[in-house]
Amino acid sequence: MVRKLKYHEQKLLRRLDLVNWEASGGNLAEVRALRRYRVGRREDYVHYKTLARTVRTLARRLRDLGPASAAFRARCAAALLEKLHGLGLVNSRQSLAVCESLSAAAFCRRRLPCLLVKLRMAQNLRHAVTFVEQGHVRVGPEVVTDPALLVPRAVEDFITWVDASRLRQKVLDYNQERDDFDLAA
Repeated sequence: MVRKLKYHEQKLLRRLDLVNWEASGGNLAEVRALRRYRVGRREDYVHYKTLARTVRTLARRLRDLGPASAAFRARCAAALLEKLHGLGLVNSRQSLAVCESLSAAAFCRRRLPCLLVKLRMAQNLRHAVTFVEQGHVRVGPEVVTDPALLVPRAVEDFITWVDASRLRQKVLDYNQERDDFDLAA
């Protein structure tokens, strides 16, 4: 015999699931990572965790192969390390030990807003996410509005401001590099 909730009580409890309250909150480390890297959707972080777990499992299986398949193991390990290094998830291509310590945070560090902060195009992640969502940043010729874009090492050099961006104009004015042709436009 529970009474019907009043309007303001319903409004307060709208986002709270009283039946599965432990599962809906997530764990503390996950929430901390979501805040630290400004990951907007929890599903993205869950996807990163799944990918990291898959890579760690694959590295363990390659490590545990017997001596009879040493050539196959070396070839597959080199291919895996080359792929992860190309994506920017690991720093060295030396051994599978770096693959076994891969975490979801490595994927979060390769997101476009984190690289904007690393390249000093934004002061902090909050501003970087805003710049990306507003369409001020392009990767190569494409304007990117999704902050969840993972940028590989090969494309990292092609992160620039959009030509019509006010931020680009401000940066050029500050550095006194703005062209006269841009002033007329």
